Amino acid sequence: QVQLVESGGGLVQPGGSLRLSCAASGFTLDYYAIGWFRQAPGKEREGVSCISSSGSAYYANSGKGRFTISRDNFKNTVYLQMNSLKPEDTAVYFCVRYDRTYCSGSGSYNYNYWGQGTQVTVSS
Repeated sequence: QVQLVESGGGLVQPGGSLRLSCAASGFTLDYYAIGWFRQAPGKEREGVSCISSSGSAYYANSGKGRFTISRDNFKNTVYLQMNSLKPEDTAVYFCVRYDRTYCSGSGSYNYNYWGQGTQVTVSS
């Protein structure tokens, strides 16, 4: 059974950092592209970042220069390092799995599995 479990969210002050983790189980991470999405109350889902099976990374403009996606296939985990956080980054962040090895940019909606999400709140 495919499962994606996010962790690492929390409350952080503007300018702070968080590292989100997406722990995968039920499949071998090596062969799949993994993405991060976020959704704030009253707003549409936004694709934040995607990493291909080979490690190519893609970012939405909102996170370029501040976010870094990475993967550790041995740990079956994908990470999203978020620096210089802004109040507008406040959202539930969830990871997704695509049934392919490549990304279609940072936010293709045709993913097949997703996790429950972790709350990120940026506030002073």
